Amino acid sequence: MKLSIRRSLIAAAAAAVVAATVAALALHARAADKAAATPAKPALSVVVVQPQRATLVLATRANGNIAAWQEASIGTEANGLRLADVMVNVGDVVKRGQTLATFSADTMQADLLQMRAAVAEAEATLGDASANAQRAKSLEQTGALSEATINQYLTAERTARARLDAQRAGLQARQLKVSQTAVLAPDNGVISSRSATVGAVLPAGQELFRMIRQGRLEWRAEVPSSDMGQIKPGARVMVTPAGGEPIAGTVRMVAPTVDPQTRNGLVYVDLPAPGNARAGMFARGEFALGSSSALTLPQSAVQQREGFSYVFKVGPDNKVAQTKIDVGRRVGDRIEVISGIAADSRVVATGGAFLAEGDTVRVVETPAAMSAGAASAARATPPKP
Repeated sequence: MKLSIRRSLIAAAAAAVVAATVAALALHARAADKAAATPAKPALSVVVVQPQRATLVLATRANGNIAAWQEASIGTEANGLRLADVMVNVGDVVKRGQTLATFSADTMQADLLQMRAAVAEAEATLGDASANAQRAKSLEQTGALSEATINQYLTAERTARARLDAQRAGLQARQLKVSQTAVLAPDNGVISSRSATVGAVLPAGQELFRMIRQGRLEWRAEVPSSDMGQIKPGARVMVTPAGGEPIAGTVRMVAPTVDPQTRNGLVYVDLPAPGNARAGMFARGEFALGSSSALTLPQSAVQQREGFSYVFKVGPDNKVAQTKIDVGRRVGDRIEVISGIAADSRVVATGGAFLAEGDTVRVVETPAAMSAGAASAARATPPKP
């Protein structure tokens, strides 16, 4: 009797457990059906854009140094003279023919006076010899003088004339040496270095100054050999010195050779208005090579992850899909899309960093877009009478 009661109780308990399990499963299934019927909550409100076709500039970038267009080395031609005065310093702007320094000319002036006296003596000697030769010629027909004597007078005249020419040449040489005691600027320009010291006795050929001719600077860009064929003389360049403002330049010449070690070649760019740029500065530059049409997106729509570029495409169900793209040129706030998405794709414009694959978003219109749409509607709607 007791065994029968125990079995009945066990059966009743098992039935109760089965009933509870069935009820729980039914409740879970009902909740799942309800969840499936309820749409997913949007993760973010986003603005979508489509790639736009724009004309972008074809350009290549390079680095290089700013240097003087041409440097003039200004030295002394006088030998063994003492430097008496230096009239310019580094940074001074000078004009062609301006006196930069002077040497002591006392000994040269004494030599010049001596040569002038020698010339005067030679002129007097020539005058006397010419008079004697003239008298000898006048007596040639009378026979008062022999032919040999007459020839002696004529030879003496020629000798005196030659001596006078020699003395005059010596005088010109002394005058030239006196003029060389003043060091003159060979061209307009800016003094870039000075080694002249007052009181120094210098040999001929010693450099005193260096000058940037005409104050012109140029940018010597190191361009990869693969890009040199695209750069032509006259091409426009924007050069940006380190810590300075961009400078407009023009390609003057493309070097005919390439460095065999670096495989780079030099491109010489004239800088007509260098501004605050200085010779020796490092600078970056961009060569304008033309333009072409391309698909572009706002840079805010492109995300950088693990060295690659991605965008979030918005599907018809408002779910986003992370898509890898290849990018190219950047102009302003636009970036070129080379491949990865089609022209009619809808892309999240901003906030992609907060999204993940498969997120549902709510697409909203920007105030600017709505204002533009409203303005378009206003223009399209005729005014009421």
